[in-house]
Amino acid sequence: MCRASDAPTPHRAVLVMNPRSGGGKVEKFRLRERAELLGAQVLQVGPGDDPAALARGAAADGADVLGAAGGDGTVSSVAAVAAETGLPLVVLPAGTRNHFARDLGLDTRDPSSALQALRDGEKILVDLGFVGDRAFVNTVSFGAYADALLSPGYREAKARALASAAGPYLAGRQWVDARVDTPGGTIERPEIVLISNNPYHLTTPRYLGRRFALDAGVLGGIAVRHVDGPVPPPPPARLRPGWSESAAPPDDGLVVWSAPRITLDGAPADLAAGVDGEAVRVHLPVTCEIRPEALSVVLPRDRPGTPPEPQLLRLPAQRPRLGAVSGPVGR
Repeated sequence: MCRASDAPTPHRAVLVMNPRSGGGKVEKFRLRERAELLGAQVLQVGPGDDPAALARGAAADGADVLGAAGGDGTVSSVAAVAAETGLPLVVLPAGTRNHFARDLGLDTRDPSSALQALRDGEKILVDLGFVGDRAFVNTVSFGAYADALLSPGYREAKARALASAAGPYLAGRQWVDARVDTPGGTIERPEIVLISNNPYHLTTPRYLGRRFALDAGVLGGIAVRHVDGPVPPPPPARLRPGWSESAAPPDDGLVVWSAPRITLDGAPADLAAGVDGEAVRVHLPVTCEIRPEALSVVLPRDRPGTPPEPQLLRLPAQRPRLGAVSGPVGR
């Protein structure tokens, strides 16, 4: 994991807090009151407010540390401003899943513990992903999850919306109308594309979907292509110079790779995408890239930390076909 150095005590820390995230964790853990007792200024995200705009205003007013309390969407918005302005970021895991905070080694059960970074903190540098000019701390996804985010009532019934959106993809009746280049060739019209800020661990069930490094300088790529359903045959794959037909994507439907940049291209003008849990539309072609050590994060010294990555398991010679997968690959 990232090398840490002592962080100076901030003179003017400004924390952007989303009271609706995580079922009301900001209020439950009295984050505003505790932050103010430590001398921080709190800006609360109200209906219609843009967390990035609040953070940008705080930076312009002289903040020397920015903080975010909320889900990964709120954290991602404030992180983008922190990277843009060169200010360090404090992360309070006050969302539902808190993937970024977990992979930073923070205590996701008690978001108030992260406030100690304001008094006794260590600074690390981590990578930041970008889809076009939009930053992401975790993932950008295309396919079923992105469609679910755009569906009415997603926030009130996430599981139902995701199940409804995933059905046509798993049945092979719907796909991402784009192509994505991988080291093994071009995949046409995949069902799901998931691009992450540093690769996710995929081989050990206990740590499935966890990142053990946020400073490796590469994106993680996962693409799923249905192989059992009635998807029309794709056009011939476009292979880059030096690639051979034998390097084309395997016929089991799952491709996993890492790269500093990943490009999606296709005929439609734009695609639905989920960027750290927020629904957006991106124009094609679009390139996702990693910006190494673009973000400075201040962490409390006393924190759970990141466990050592387990030794990779030997994958079976024959992986299950996509038809046996019970759900989409996603966050």
